[in-house]
Amino acid sequence: MRWRAAVIALALLAPAQVATAQSAAYITAYNLNYDDALRMARQDVAARPGDPEAHRTLATIVWMHILFTRGGATIDHYLGGLTSSQIKLPPPPAAADAEFRTHVGRALALAEAALTRDPRSVDARYDLGAAQGLMASYIASVEGKVRQALGSAKRAFDSHEWVLERAPTRHEAGLVVGTYRYAVAALSLPKRLLAYIAGFGGGKERGLRMIEAAATRPLTRADSRVALALMYSREGRHTDAVAVLKLLAAEFPQNRLFQLEIGAAAWRAGLAAEAETVLTAGLAWHDRDPRPKVPGERALWLYKRGMSRVSLNHLDDAVTDLRTGLTSDPLGWVRGRIHLELGKVADLRRQRSAALAEYVTAAQLCRTHQDPWCVEQAARWRKRPFTFGSIP
Repeated sequence: MRWRAAVIALALLAPAQVATAQSAAYITAYNLNYDDALRMARQDVAARPGDPEAHRTLATIVWMHILFTRGGATIDHYLGGLTSSQIKLPPPPAAADAEFRTHVGRALALAEAALTRDPRSVDARYDLGAAQGLMASYIASVEGKVRQALGSAKRAFDSHEWVLERAPTRHEAGLVVGTYRYAVAALSLPKRLLAYIAGFGGGKERGLRMIEAAATRPLTRADSRVALALMYSREGRHTDAVAVLKLLAAEFPQNRLFQLEIGAAAWRAGLAAEAETVLTAGLAWHDRDPRPKVPGERALWLYKRGMSRVSLNHLDDAVTDLRTGLTSDPLGWVRGRIHLELGKVADLRRQRSAALAEYVTAAQLCRTHQDPWCVEQAARWRKRPFTFGSIP
């Protein structure tokens, strides 16, 4: 993972820790029922105006909903580098932005007031770090200002390290600390040194262990599992990623996007037949689900299934999926990757001129939409034809 993608990924994955195991609003949001979740969280704030957790939960659900409506939080974004250090994004809806800032600000103020009353309070310090992490996540993922997010991220890291030093069994604090440690360890040496100078600790295996421990705690179970799915995928532990995604799907059975990620992870694990089966069922679920969809979602399902069918050498079915995906309003990066797969199909059919044309189109689209992995793959297959034997 590149430095830019790593920083954004940790910002996206580290903040949550916002809700108790009994928080119906948070569970409802993870099941993609955002209107109900927002209503419930607002009611909770009205009932508990002096509780930082209530404000943090509402702010987090607002943030999650903004990400959902933008369609930019798949694992692909952090494996393939579909990010940059200063992302040019449209501003969020003004009402949602104001609501987020109001409630994350209230959560910060309440936690700081509690620490003023009792500077040794582990709970207050935990609340403060969780709110700081949420602020960092919002700045990075919604505003696209990764560098500006680092101050809040560092404060969150310090707050939760303080918690762990004084209460080692508070494993939920390990989600923030472990995610940052993992990300720092993945940097190149010069950037890792800069991170150390800035005060971030490293240690990939230590970070993973901390997140795995956080996944045993009701407070951070869901968010830790999401983080582990990404990190296991990055480490090449694809069967582990499939397993943890299946746990998420079981816990949140109305979240069809976890099924999408299971299919994608199965494909990365070399289980193309399982991926096709999972994605076929998921696509049918998508088509009958009346709830809102992420932008270009149907095209994403078709791309993923088409990719699995290319791997199975089911080329006619793959082409049907991929070409249908191109007519299903795909996001720019998905369009580029569809052309990449069509190039592979043409190579497998020994249609080299058609393959080269697809790779050129893929490279142009992927460069425009900041997808370096796709650009690299297109360049690779322009140099020599794609074959199953050429896959590393």
